[in-house]
Amino acid sequence: MFRKTSLALAATLIMAGAAWADPIEGNWKTQSGETATIGGGGSFSITLKTGKYAGKTIGSLKAAGDNKYAGNITDPANDKTYSGKATLTGTTLKMSGCVLGGLICKSQTWHKL
Repeated sequence: MFRKTSLALAATLIMAGAAWADPIEGNWKTQSGETATIGGGGSFSITLKTGKYAGKTIGSLKAAGDNKYAGNITDPANDKTYSGKATLTGTTLKMSGCVLGGLICKSQTWHKL
């Protein structure tokens, strides 16, 4: 009886931990087809997992409320860092990086795997 209760409690805790994860955390397919991982908790690190720049960390975001995130995004091709933001809608993440106070921006749409 004790063993069944312990297993049920452990399963509940594991499932609850997954439910507490922020929806931005996980694996994402980038617009160019690579896979990126976002994780970390309070500050979310973005790391490329596949492609030419696999293993490279390309950003750091913090929750800004209502499925919005803000921080820095780095272009892996030239190592330039931009003011970044992201908006999560379901399983779609719209990312953008801007310079000159938002005068010039580039954006991408990623999809959760």
